[in-house]
Amino acid sequence: MPYFGLIVLVVWAIALIDVVVAEEYRVRHLPKIAWLIIVILLPLVGSLVWFLVGRPEGAPAAARTTGYPEYERPGRSAPSNPDDDEEFLRSIRERAEEQRRKGRELRDKQDPDGTPTAD
Repeated sequence: MPYFGLIVLVVWAIALIDVVVAEEYRVRHLPKIAWLIIVILLPLVGSLVWFLVGRPEGAPAAARTTGYPEYERPGRSAPSNPDDDEEFLRSIRERAEEQRRKGRELRDKQDPDGTPTAD
């Protein structure tokens, strides 16, 4: 039994660190601060309850890439290089042509001295 205190200390430290690094929106059943107080005040029992009931389900925080839930939604694609996107380049060319056309029309409506004509 001499190692019981050391085991409790290790479990408590791991639980404490796990509560601190857990994301607020993923913690189950209680707010994160409540779990932190429970784990601090009741080292063995609080730690075990945290691991069984409060700990977020799924991948641990270190396994995720960004830490931002909006970037981890299924179906969200990673940003790509605009130069590789043919549809994007086509839309840019069409927009530039439209602006040039409007510019030519505006220029054609002006008098030779540069003032707009009355329509």
